[in-house]
Amino acid sequence: MTGDKSVGRFLIADVPGLAARVTRRIADDLPVYGRLPAEELHGDVRTIVGMTIRAFAEVLRTERMPPPEFLEKVRVSAARRAEERLPVDAVVSAYHYGAGICVEEVTATAEPHELIEAHRLLLDCLREITAAVTAGYVEESQSLIGERDAARHTALSALLDGKLDGGGAQLDSAHLGIRLPPCYLALAFTIGRHPDEDRADVDATVASRRKIRRLRTELDRALGHPVLSRLSADEGLALIPSDTPPDQAPDTERARLEKLTASLITVSGVPLTAGVAASTPAGVPQAVRLATELRDTATGTGRPPGVYPLTSLLLDYQLTRASPARAHLAALLSPLREGPDLPATLRTYFAANLDRRETASRLHVHPNTVDYRLRRIATLTGLDLTAHTDLLTLRAALTAYDAAAKP
Repeated sequence: MTGDKSVGRFLIADVPGLAARVTRRIADDLPVYGRLPAEELHGDVRTIVGMTIRAFAEVLRTERMPPPEFLEKVRVSAARRAEERLPVDAVVSAYHYGAGICVEEVTATAEPHELIEAHRLLLDCLREITAAVTAGYVEESQSLIGERDAARHTALSALLDGKLDGGGAQLDSAHLGIRLPPCYLALAFTIGRHPDEDRADVDATVASRRKIRRLRTELDRALGHPVLSRLSADEGLALIPSDTPPDQAPDTERARLEKLTASLITVSGVPLTAGVAASTPAGVPQAVRLATELRDTATGTGRPPGVYPLTSLLLDYQLTRASPARAHLAALLSPLREGPDLPATLRTYFAANLDRRETASRLHVHPNTVDYRLRRIATLTGLDLTAHTDLLTLRAALTAYDAAAKP
């Protein structure tokens, strides 16, 4: 392989020039490299480029793959690029640019058979380099993800415990990339079951974890940054940063939150019903408590999936608070216990906006059956469903009845 050895010596003779050329090419063709500080691009990056050209030359000269110490330097360099958040495809591409330019340089002087063998050797060398790059990049990425998740967990726990205030305290910006905002929107939501979780031929635990992973990924994607969140199989909590004053944020930001919830539902394939409350960072514990109560009120009163601030649940929320009035209201419907279909019929009747045919459709019964049950409810409670005042009382009584039935 005399020709190949001469090719290797040709590359060795012009390492500085080739390194400068390769560095310029990757800066021009790979935008992430072009945005690196000049000191780094023409320092650390050009150094690894020159070292790689020498490695290519040695492979051509000796017909042996690069030694472990060179591959270790490649791995370390790739780990630095991962820490700097350069995409892995760009990092791998940079080595291929280098190999391509080396081939361009020797094509004019090498014989065809020499080029064929040089290509084979360089491809084998690139395979080992790519393996070292991906190993170093993935190892560092996993470490960064672990640190980021730990930082997010620490920040969320501190906020939930009331240990952080809004005085401009800096979170771990290296992993979270945020400062404490003027306002957090606490989004507490139920998470429905995915159809796969109930299939006999699917592992329910795997299906549940996929659902949670999709929700977490979509939260981060939709908001453009890592979100402080806590998710389980059936409920979740997310703290959404906002620049809107807390007393205005739930209603002002409702459209944005509804769009977010819709995308979460689409991606996960499950229904979500959320309560939302806002506060400064110092008031997060109270906001989370209120958001959770609003979520429970929305689900307890049969609201469809969506986002519910306090202003959309004022009456129901007030009626679900424990008080002597609530106990008396709930007692008005206690006679309905003798007919297990009666509370469900009344609940559906209100949800259907007092439309008896729609009520019958939702209950899968004949409209005459609905009429009979409504008359029975009127008889047992002494309240007339055709009287406006009694109808309001029944609606309030049903909300109190459902709230009192919960443990």
